[in-house]
Amino acid sequence: MNTTKKSAKLTLEFPDNALLPELMGPHSKNFVRLEQKLGVKVDLRGNVVAIEGAEREKAAGVLRALYDLLEDGQHVSAAEIDSEVRFANKAEEGDIAHAGLATIKTWTGKSLRARSPAQAAYLHLMETHPLVFGIGPAGTGKTYLAAAFGAHLLHKREVERLILSRPALEAGERLGFLPGDLKEKVDPYLRPLYDALMDVIGEPCLKMIEQGIIEVAPLAFMRGRTLRRAFVILDEAQNTTAPQMKMFLTRLGEDSRMVVTGDPSQSDLPGGRAEGLSQALSILRNVEGAAFAQFSEQDVVRHALVSRIVSAYNAADGERARKARKDED
Repeated sequence: MNTTKKSAKLTLEFPDNALLPELMGPHSKNFVRLEQKLGVKVDLRGNVVAIEGAEREKAAGVLRALYDLLEDGQHVSAAEIDSEVRFANKAEEGDIAHAGLATIKTWTGKSLRARSPAQAAYLHLMETHPLVFGIGPAGTGKTYLAAAFGAHLLHKREVERLILSRPALEAGERLGFLPGDLKEKVDPYLRPLYDALMDVIGEPCLKMIEQGIIEVAPLAFMRGRTLRRAFVILDEAQNTTAPQMKMFLTRLGEDSRMVVTGDPSQSDLPGGRAEGLSQALSILRNVEGAAFAQFSEQDVVRHALVSRIVSAYNAADGERARKARKDED
């Protein structure tokens, strides 16, 4: 791949013409999205892409990364474009950029890539620490990446079991009045964990659940257990009380790892206080072996509107907090 600069224009020459239609997208929609994101002009002639604008270097880096995806047999979508733009922006700020740890292979054979620098850092922390907290708004991939990484370790036989848990209903876990057996009671509340596992493991996931290699259970059923050679995930941790969180964290056994995910601003506990999660973040901040990954609305990888919704709610919460402080004064 050759790069040429001419005043305010930068050109990239790609060796494989067959990949360029997908790089460009139907009706040039991929180029249009990149133009909108970075304020550049992108034009394709033959196998040469010309880029004009102040952010042409950044746009060139995005196109190179997208072309690498195509060479690897993957597809380019709006999500991939947005992901590469995030990496390019953070790299310019001196933050984490691409690394080998940003990609893991799933059981289905496809590559699962971090879609933001925060996600890449999160994967790195899960590789290097026995206890990781993933904190931030919905849609940032906290739970999905944790499940994917746990499946990755299971596939490599670095752990023997994958255990996923979350508080069912509210933090009190009032399951008794629901009809059916335990599985039928908790399925609606654990469905996001099942979905993530099915996506990264595929059909073998069902058999592994039957065999007990993968266990999905409400938090209350963790009490009294010692979890050895397991990868354990606690999802929706903002709905745990302080005693519940302590109980869960002390289940960690020999050769095991834990990931705790949650959004302190979305607690269903009385008063909306994420008691167990907030206390754990405070108490364990300087404990060796514990690591913390912080996500923000900029890391939301769902529909672009979700990021704007989170930003709007955060702004409204900040305004209410300012008014409350003013009233107290």
